[in-house]
Amino acid sequence: MIRFATIGTSAIVDRFLEAAALCEGLVHTAVFSRKKETAKAFAKKHGAEFIYTDLKELAESSDIDAVYIASPNSYHCEQAVEMLKHGKHVLCEKPAASNAAELQRMRAAAENGQAVLLEAMRSVYDPGFQAIEANLYRLGKIRSVSFRFCQYSSRYDNFRKGIIENAFRPELSNGALMDIGVYCVHPLVRLFGMPGKIEGASVFLENGVDGMGTILAQYPGWQAVLQYSKITSGYTESEVQGENGSMQIDRIADTRKITIHERTGRRDVILIPKEENNMVYEIREWLRLIENSQEDEKSKIYEEASGNEMQFLDLAREKMGIRFPADVS
Repeated sequence: MIRFATIGTSAIVDRFLEAAALCEGLVHTAVFSRKKETAKAFAKKHGAEFIYTDLKELAESSDIDAVYIASPNSYHCEQAVEMLKHGKHVLCEKPAASNAAELQRMRAAAENGQAVLLEAMRSVYDPGFQAIEANLYRLGKIRSVSFRFCQYSSRYDNFRKGIIENAFRPELSNGALMDIGVYCVHPLVRLFGMPGKIEGASVFLENGVDGMGTILAQYPGWQAVLQYSKITSGYTESEVQGENGSMQIDRIADTRKITIHERTGRRDVILIPKEENNMVYEIREWLRLIENSQEDEKSKIYEEASGNEMQFLDLAREKMGIRFPADVS
């Protein structure tokens, strides 16, 4: 039985705990928050036995085996490193870090602490992504990829009233690219690796945070366009085009249907049955990695994809003029 703590008390942690309840071998044991009152309230809500307000105390606790981190992006590295160096396994919300340098620090701590570090990029662990991956061969030579994720943030209404919540604070390494665009970036580099060239442009809001953006990634013989937004909602599907056909993807962040249009005229609709809360799959994979050797072949694939993702984000931010305090630390 893996006894785990949660860092963060936002709605995403509520959703994570709903999924964790469906996974055998896990017990939610503790809550960490900088404020004692917040920790107590969240622990009571979810039935956790312990609360912590001191990061080192949590890291050194013999009552905890693993930690799920869902704090603002700028805190991920510090919190994960402290847990990992004390042998605590970490599932860290996407993006795993503010930049590639931070991710390297986290990986070094995982290796030294002989602990599992996994990025909680929920979409690539589930049956929807597996269906995309398994059917790419049917398209022939790839020529174009369009991944889109535009979702009006529930916190944008407050932003427009002058109430700036964490999701719209660039000093916390947040913004549309890191929070939403990453759902397009990660599957791109997971499927196709790093591009040779990246260009991009962002729409910036009054406080300097990026609200939406577009990235053009150039590969040998083909290109990818990524569109993402936190200030509008979009309903255009994602697509992969090849010389033999095209694949429509209903939602790149939570794929439940793909449609193959072959050049011959044949059309194949593939429905993907899966859990309503697709965080279940990342949790199960985290547990599997904890129980198995860190030399597991899949762990190497995950590590490479997360590394490429952070490298891609760094390059894209440089092109778009998105800078975080963490970049100069």
